[in-house]
Amino acid sequence: MKQSKRVTKTRKGKTRKPTGKRIGTIRASADDKASDERLAEWYRPIKKPVTLRLDADVLAWFKTKGRGYQTRINRALRDVMRQEKNS
Repeated sequence: MKQSKRVTKTRKGKTRKPTGKRIGTIRASADDKASDERLAEWYRPIKKPVTLRLDADVLAWFKTKGRGYQTRINRALRDVMRQEKNS
C-alpha cells in the first residue's frame, strides 16, 4: 500500500507533512516487520509547549551547536528517560 505525500496547511498558512493521524491507515501485524518499519517512519510523538527553566550555561552549550537546540535538549532528556526505564 503506497502512502500519498499529501501536504496540508496549518492555521498560520505554513505547510506540513502528514503526522500521527495517518498511522491508523497502516495496519501492522505482529509478525510483519515491514509494516512495523513503515509505522515507525510515520510516528511522531505529540509535542507539548512548556516553560522550562534551565541554567544559562547549559542552554548556551546547546545553542552553540546551532539551530535545533530544543530538539537536542529533547533527545538528551529522552536518553535519560530510556536509561531509567531500562534500569
